[in-house]
Amino acid sequence: MARALALGIVIGFPIAASPGPIFFLILRRTLARGWRSGLISGLGVATGDATYAALAAFGVAAVTNVLVAERRWISLVGGIGLVVIGVRTIVGTPSLTHEHLKRSHGTAGRSRGPTGPPTRGSENVAGAYASMVALTLSNPATILSFAAVFAGLGLRVSSGWPSAGALVVGVMLGSALWWVVLTAIVAAARDRLTPPITRAIALISGVAIVAFGAVIVVAAR
Repeated sequence: MARALALGIVIGFPIAASPGPIFFLILRRTLARGWRSGLISGLGVATGDATYAALAAFGVAAVTNVLVAERRWISLVGGIGLVVIGVRTIVGTPSLTHEHLKRSHGTAGRSRGPTGPPTRGSENVAGAYASMVALTLSNPATILSFAAVFAGLGLRVSSGWPSAGALVVGVMLGSALWWVVLTAIVAAARDRLTPPITRAIALISGVAIVAFGAVIVVAAR
């Protein structure tokens, strides 16, 4: 079990760290709403990764076959969702810069605490988590990737439920570890970034999310 857990972490970390729209989305959320929102979003991604890892590891063929068979429509919906999110990110960039300016000019010194008054976005952790789970699950082909990796490692239910379960837990821990590291770094740099840099990062993130979403939509047609 310990070996399976360690292998799961080794698998989950690089999968989560792979460049893609999720990276830019969590980057933008951490810049706009802070470490808490970014971390919760990252844990949503880790949950989605673990869900697909579980389907592959435990050989749930019925569910896997349905998801893979309908991956075109699921990916299409996910791609459209990314385009919408990317456009909203681009449109919302001026307000992000405005919040950065307020934070830099004394908002942090008010009586409500070191991070200023709580914002609506920082409170909507359930929505942040659920949206990232949904976006992660919008790529059912991920199941095939996990199945191929697990088969190569010889770790599935056939080798014992404990090993398969430990592998899935390891995948979730590895994915979560990446998002903890990323959001911690972004949050630490957040208050040190100038408004122009913050705006540039937000715009780049929005454009990247739209581009990834458009590619997914075209590929799903």
